[in-house]
Amino acid sequence: MSKKEKTQLAILKTLSESSEPRGAARIRMALLAEGLDVQPRTIRFHLLQLDRQGLTQIITRRAGRTITRQGREEISRANVIEKVGVISSRVDNLAYQMSFRQLRPEGSVVVNVSLIYPEHLNRALNEMKLVFRQNLAISSRIVVANAGELIAQTVVPENYVAIGTVCSITVSGILMHEGIPVRSRFGGLLEVRNRIPIRFVELIEYQGSTLDPLEVFIQANMTKVRDVVLTGTGILCAGFREVPSVALENVQQLERKLRSLGLGGIVELGKPNQPLLGVPVSEGHVGMIVYGGLNPIAALQESGIPVKIKSLAGLEDFTAFRTVEEHQRRLR
Repeated sequence: MSKKEKTQLAILKTLSESSEPRGAARIRMALLAEGLDVQPRTIRFHLLQLDRQGLTQIITRRAGRTITRQGREEISRANVIEKVGVISSRVDNLAYQMSFRQLRPEGSVVVNVSLIYPEHLNRALNEMKLVFRQNLAISSRIVVANAGELIAQTVVPENYVAIGTVCSITVSGILMHEGIPVRSRFGGLLEVRNRIPIRFVELIEYQGSTLDPLEVFIQANMTKVRDVVLTGTGILCAGFREVPSVALENVQQLERKLRSLGLGGIVELGKPNQPLLGVPVSEGHVGMIVYGGLNPIAALQESGIPVKIKSLAGLEDFTAFRTVEEHQRRLR
């Protein structure tokens, strides 16, 4: 696939993820979040070509363009081999771009966005509160956005409410910005017994996947987060990372600092060059297990609340996040 084809496919994907028309400026912002720096003039050139192919259509010059049905079909036919490693690349890009630092609780963090119907919001908040009380997520703070509002630079569609949860990649980003290299190796399902992590029962490598593994597991109804909440035994979403052995002490210090800022999620740190819960690590590295930021959303899926998930949705300022209790008070 040529550079031109990759750029046009990225533009189509950006338009397919928006519920309203987008102009070149907003398309460029979305592409930058994907790690693609394309100038507005170049974007406009590609849009004209996509128009001629019937893949996009202009609404008005001011409003911008939308993707056509033919354009969506083009995305679905894109070579799957070209998509391999896209998730790994997005993980690295978002971790690098986030601006949150451990010195103070402000700046952007990586966010997962989930859509539910407004009538289910109060029930959803109650379900999520139980997960947060067991510290089974990265943060107990969430963002709630109504239809027409922005979250992670995307407009919430009509007839939906969006819930933003802090993604586990945020932990990797914080370590990265402290000079600690992090390898995001696997997304998996972690078996827990009596609230103690036992083993991974499923693992998907980020580098070889075209989809976020945790999103796949949740949509396939393979999690048992509510069981962990209620009985202490079940299946959680978790990520497996690696950090250099020489950085172990620094990681431990940062973990304590992050907890004081309302960010947790690190389940376990291994020992240098030794497997962690049966997963081998590279020479000179330590394994690190991090709870999935989508665990609260998995609980919604398990409870029968219809939910549409977009993991690794983008960046959101941490000061926009509120506790579940605060959101419930606003609903009243």
